[in-house]
Amino acid sequence: MSRYVFKLPDLGEGTVEAEIVGWRVKPGDTVAEDEVVVEVMTEKAAVEVPAPVSGRVLSITGAPGDMVPVGAELIVLETESAGAAAASAAVPASATPPAARAPAAAAAPRTSGNGAAAVHALEPAAARSTRVATSPATRRRAHEAGVDLRQVAGSGPNGRIVPKDLDAYVARRGQAPTPLRAAPKAVPAARGAAAGATEEIKVIGLRRVIAQRMTEAKRNIPHFAYVEELDITELESLRRHLNGRLPAGAAALSYLPFLALALVRVLREFPQCNAHYDAERGVIVRHRAVHLGVATQTPDGLKVPVVHDADRRPLWELAAEMRRVSEAARSNKAKREELTGSTITITSLGKLGGIASTPIINAPEVAIIGVNRALERPVVFEGAIAIRRTMNLSSSFDHRFVDGYDAAAMIQALKECLEHPATIFIAG
Repeated sequence: MSRYVFKLPDLGEGTVEAEIVGWRVKPGDTVAEDEVVVEVMTEKAAVEVPAPVSGRVLSITGAPGDMVPVGAELIVLETESAGAAAASAAVPASATPPAARAPAAAAAPRTSGNGAAAVHALEPAAARSTRVATSPATRRRAHEAGVDLRQVAGSGPNGRIVPKDLDAYVARRGQAPTPLRAAPKAVPAARGAAAGATEEIKVIGLRRVIAQRMTEAKRNIPHFAYVEELDITELESLRRHLNGRLPAGAAALSYLPFLALALVRVLREFPQCNAHYDAERGVIVRHRAVHLGVATQTPDGLKVPVVHDADRRPLWELAAEMRRVSEAARSNKAKREELTGSTITITSLGKLGGIASTPIINAPEVAIIGVNRALERPVVFEGAIAIRRTMNLSSSFDHRFVDGYDAAAMIQALKECLEHPATIFIAG
């Protein structure tokens, strides 16, 4: 027997420390090589860190929410091999083990048809000797439910375990699965307990990163908000016409692709809104290409996947790419480059959009366009009362670099395009 001291590896891209999000093991547990032992959060992504060797856990360092420097002791294992201790000392902290994975940076393997997936699903789960393919969320649920994923048959591509596979396995065992990222429930007050009883929830992981970035954006950026009402009756007519021509089962167009296409057109006249502010150098960087951020609510919190080169995409391609990157963000399959590099962001709460909102700028960008709820209401149209479909745009601008006049002029130009949607498609 020997001790193997595993230190937090260099996770790349200048990372000097990582936050512990959750341990998958505890002292006394036995782990296999390449089994995930802890999930950490860097400034770039959530990363699953696997055990480099097999052994029994002697100790772990840090609790969820703690920051651990690269090279610091993370976990101590008792191993069978006498050479393991020497190996642990020989591996430099900067050498990232190949099994350290960022789930947001790797997409699930694809197959050419259902047949290939079915073949993998029929393979005996107990025969698997390599790391089980599944999402971090499913792996977390399995750990919390006490399920060994090697015993679960996967029906996804290349035998990947999808949530329904875990649900089916747990149902056969007669145990309720742990809800995926379930929101903490308030603890009911016991009889005789004080009515003002509270529950404390530690802010860690992605939620901590969101809180930090939102705070920095509001503290450092003087937001200028501008709200304008749009008459989108003609846009709705065009949208319904195009959706009516789609084959059965095809994804319908929402308002967002039209907004994105109109925004691309308008930004040619207002390049100061398609820019980044480099605070370290004191420089405004204007971008010719439009890399469109699409604010997306996910089970883990708000993410902003990016449609790169949106200015080069026609309507249908733009709509498909917006759907693709948004779904990738929700399912934790988005690649790292799909979550970075946006030059301007659009955000929408859909049916919950309300009348107006004050979106927070996605730094280092200088503008964000918010979409509110569309509804029909009586308005004065061409001198008479008519029922028209209206919608508000609620936008925010960095007032240090975008003057109020220019912000208003840009939104007015955007309004003109959306109220007369044919103009969106006229080359100019």
